Amino acid sequence: MALEQQLNDTLTKAMKEKDAPTADVVRMIKSKIGERRTAKGFTGTVDDALVLDVIGAYRKQLQKALVEFEKVGERGAAHAAQLRFELEFCERYLPKGMDEMALRALVRERLDTLKIADAKQVGRLIGDVMKTHKGQVDAAEVKRVAEEMLKG
Repeated sequence: MALEQQLNDTLTKAMKEKDAPTADVVRMIKSKIGERRTAKGFTGTVDDALVLDVIGAYRKQLQKALVEFEKVGERGAAHAAQLRFELEFCERYLPKGMDEMALRALVRERLDTLKIADAKQVGRLIGDVMKTHKGQVDAAEVKRVAEEMLKG
């Protein structure tokens, strides 16, 4: 079943069960898919890859917001709990990321292949890894591991 249809089914079920938090997060994701669909220059179709890209971007947005609400402490606790719920919901749809050991092996292999020995060239490595492993790794994690390896 296509991811967009899965989202529609989840929304219908959440509305029938009066599960407001789930309905809210699905509506937000559907809204973001609609924004992509109507964006200037968009000519493709809404396929699973686009839906996963939208959910991944939304997850990243939620992670940034969660950090801010956690800094606020008690005043932001209720909203932080909602954001954690939304993050967990998004994780269900996204492919599992690489573990630390696999990421290190990938970065080492790409560093050797691209013959990168200088930390100034980490951007090139990140671009290369993200092309082939989008959705499986986070660019910030790739950068962190690559810089550690290049330090020595």
